[in-house]
Amino acid sequence: MKTVITAGNDAPHRFGTIAIVGRPNVGKSTLLNALVGQKLSITSDKAQTTRHRLLGVRTAGAVQYAFVDTPGFQLRHTRALNRALNRTVTGALGEVDVVLWVVEAGQLGSDDARVGALIPAGKPTILVANKLDRVARREQLLPWLQNLGANHPLLAEIVPLSARRQGDATRLLDILAPYIPESDWAFDPDALTDRSERFLAAEILREKLFRLTGDELPYTSAVLIERFEQEGALRRVAAAIVVERDGHKAMVIGAGGERLKRISTEARVEMQRLFDAPVFLEVWVKTRSGWADDQSAVRAFGYED
Repeated sequence: MKTVITAGNDAPHRFGTIAIVGRPNVGKSTLLNALVGQKLSITSDKAQTTRHRLLGVRTAGAVQYAFVDTPGFQLRHTRALNRALNRTVTGALGEVDVVLWVVEAGQLGSDDARVGALIPAGKPTILVANKLDRVARREQLLPWLQNLGANHPLLAEIVPLSARRQGDATRLLDILAPYIPESDWAFDPDALTDRSERFLAAEILREKLFRLTGDELPYTSAVLIERFEQEGALRRVAAAIVVERDGHKAMVIGAGGERLKRISTEARVEMQRLFDAPVFLEVWVKTRSGWADDQSAVRAFGYED
């Protein structure tokens, strides 16, 4: 169901790109999913769940928004993978019309400030104070918001919300609309993303991997789609989960192969839901030691957008 922004039928079209940035685990991907009205970006509690610049499109009334979900900016790691993720963030910031700088409501630490410092001067920026539903005492939030406005006078707006509430996402769309330039739309009205089904299949599988292994598995695990074929409505997908050590491989497979089976089953079900088509999925696990420190491997695995 599309959100209707108040505008006459003859209102000029608007189109703009909006970067969603912030430190890891502030809810950027959850916010993107709420803004486009469908699950598109994968989510988990593990840092670095988002590794690619992911475009999500929402057309509402006369306005077409192209949201760019970015990886959490990495401040403490220097591996080749982390450097590639940070280049994705800084690259996105220079190309968009508006920035959504996401922080946790009631918190603005040094890591958040370092992300904010990356935003180009003069770029319209809306600070989103996310996870409002987790603030126990709302009366304590007002002084924080007032202090935030005083210390960051160049912010276009400060919007407290919970990305898990669809009404809050709709309100944010309305707040964003005046900052979107008049322009022809770049996508069909029903478009959701510019990413391929092959890419989305890899992301779905990686989400299930992260969610079902928790903190046991290091963040450097990756997913490669080795074959993606369409036979009529059926999608045939062959994928490899890549880990750095044989011990990690055993974690993913689990006793009697049960964990890998569950990862595969949950991924297949979600792929079928997203593609609205049957999916035949094969998954196996490979070991490649030190890939996250190898610039050529990072590039080969698709982490240079």
